[in-house]
Amino acid sequence: MARWPVSSSVIKAVGYDPGRRILDVEFVGGRVYRYTGVDGAVYKDFMAAESKGRFFNQHIQYGYEFEQLT
Repeated sequence: MARWPVSSSVIKAVGYDPGRRILDVEFVGGRVYRYTGVDGAVYKDFMAAESKGRFFNQHIQYGYEFEQLT
């Protein structure tokens, strides 16, 4: 899945597949995690958040099943 760079001190890039409701988050350190079941509204709020890291910690990190890709 394609990932797009974001402005964040901890998150390097984000990708989203609305059909499968999958969110990929690539961190500055190089690790990539895939979160499943993420609603499009959550993705939009994530991308609009002033602090991507804070939004991730509060709304995504432990709210969805995930796997580490790299």
